[in-house]
Amino acid sequence: MDTRRLFRTFALPLATVGLLVSGCTAGGPSAGERDTPGAAGRAAPSAELEPYYGQELDWRECGVPGFECATMKAPLDYAKPDGDSIKLAVSRIKATGPGKRLGSLLVNPGGPGGSAVGYLQAYAGIGYPAPVRARYDMVAVDPRGVARSEPVECLTGPEMDTYTQVDQTPDDTAEAAKLEQAYKDFAAGCEERSGKILPHVSTTEAARDMDVLRAVLGDEKLNYVGASYGTFLGATYAELFPDRTGRLVLDGAMDPSLPARELNRDQTAGFETAFKAFAADCVEKSDCPLGRTSVADATDRLKDLFAKLDASPVPTGEDRPLGESLATTGVIAAMYDDGAWPQLRSALTAAQDGDGAPLLVMADSYYEREADGSYANLMFANAAVNCLDLPAAFDGAEEVRAAVPEFEKASPVFGRGFAWASLNCGFWPTPATGKAHAIEAKGAAPIVVVGTTRDPATPYKWAESLAGQLSSGRLLTYDGDGHTAYGRGSDCIDTAINTYLLEGKAPEDGRRC
Repeated sequence: MDTRRLFRTFALPLATVGLLVSGCTAGGPSAGERDTPGAAGRAAPSAELEPYYGQELDWRECGVPGFECATMKAPLDYAKPDGDSIKLAVSRIKATGPGKRLGSLLVNPGGPGGSAVGYLQAYAGIGYPAPVRARYDMVAVDPRGVARSEPVECLTGPEMDTYTQVDQTPDDTAEAAKLEQAYKDFAAGCEERSGKILPHVSTTEAARDMDVLRAVLGDEKLNYVGASYGTFLGATYAELFPDRTGRLVLDGAMDPSLPARELNRDQTAGFETAFKAFAADCVEKSDCPLGRTSVADATDRLKDLFAKLDASPVPTGEDRPLGESLATTGVIAAMYDDGAWPQLRSALTAAQDGDGAPLLVMADSYYEREADGSYANLMFANAAVNCLDLPAAFDGAEEVRAAVPEFEKASPVFGRGFAWASLNCGFWPTPATGKAHAIEAKGAAPIVVVGTTRDPATPYKWAESLAGQLSSGRLLTYDGDGHTAYGRGSDCIDTAINTYLLEGKAPEDGRRC
């Protein structure tokens, strides 16, 4: 069991969703929060913020060859900049040349809750196209509450093990009550361990932190590539600071105009689309564990497997048997990347034969569970950001029960579980500060919005919607499978984005690859 909506993409063997999925929207800036037109460089939006905008970073080696690390300070509460501050982890790798340096390129892999520093050091800083790395300093900051930046903590490893096994498709009132209690215990653990920071991890605050970093790095404009939830973070920055927005790429876009219930339902349909693509491919393979006849038959067989695991979990070689919840998580994880489909076929075959270990490995990757039983803070930060950014989709079990049919219509395979997974923010200890709204970012330079037609976590129609909302949005479409498009093998997509980043030439709106 995870949080509610996790829109993330990582350079890992398996990318993941959130319990079952997450990513959100925050309220727009008030007039007092917007920049003064023409402000640039180190200029702060207000005198009270000048100590932050004028700070100097102390760069140091950080154990990863070629990379430097530093700690940046930001206000805990931007409404009280003279109050407490928080420390944010920053990393960079300098432009390698040749060619004129274009400034800094900030990257974020999504989540919310994904470590941008980890993504930079493991992938973006060494794996982005060489011409881009030659001319940009590649930079990342872990958002507040995430990974190295004063991380939100909620449950111990053993407590998370229990949490991830709770039945997400309750069959009766007793099982529903147990699921509700799990959400309540999760929220209480977050409040107990991280109560001070919980009210201050919104996407709006993270976007304001990015502007502080932009100034500290000496850049007049923010250049940025955000994937998945990182698209909402980037769009929020453009809304707050349109005149400071440089070259923004928003890949695997979210739709900030949708309330939580619609976001979750849309994502449910997205995973159904992805599963049908997997099933269509599977039934053509000799090793398909879901039959060789049709997508409809494959769907029925997977549902039957989940039902059997719900009734009788199978052993995994550990003290965590594979039940329906962990099995569903493992399947969902594989929907993020069609490269994981062979692994999923093998894992499903093993589960049918009574061995749950391969699917458990996939679920553990999704949850970022380590071999020693500890968990990264991804799921904790994911819930904390989502529940602050947007009012809860549901407030109680009765509301979920009423909504299950519409979720099952969106996905016969995943709908019921996704509906119940949408309940977690209903018990959150900190009131939401954001609300669903369209983002226009009037006055911003051209912003490239990338959508993949069969993306499971961020459905293609969200990219269409965001590109339409942004006054300078340019929609770039990848006709393909998996979550996000840049760097996933399409020369057409990569060339269009590289040209934009290096030359400032945005692709024509509506271009398809």
